[in-house]
Amino acid sequence: MSNDKNSKDNLDKAKEIMDNITEKASELAGETGEHLVDIVEDVKEKVEEIISDESIQKAKEKANELTNEAKKVLENITEKASGAAGEASEHIADFAEDANEEFQETKTKTKSFFQRLFGK
Repeated sequence: MSNDKNSKDNLDKAKEIMDNITEKASELAGETGEHLVDIVEDVKEKVEEIISDESIQKAKEKANELTNEAKKVLENITEKASGAAGEASEHIADFAEDANEEFQETKTKTKSFFQRLFGK
């Protein structure tokens, strides 16, 4: 019975670790995206301060377009990183559950074998 408890404890620990990894990966992806957007915004503001000429208005518009594209790309990256971390967590949880099932099956077969061997 202590092996069953150990297996369950190990399974629970594996799930907890994967949940923590998923959470940290999502946070990191979000923070990275936010920092990059802030940097792009700062650059855009500095460029706009320097540039006020009508002939350079197109460059300002292009900077706006690039900023918007960067935001979309970073949102996409953050979403994909969270999804990948979640998927990894699910796979590890499934693996841990499968391993636990295999352990239980092996334990039952071993117990049965020894009972037949020793006639008990």
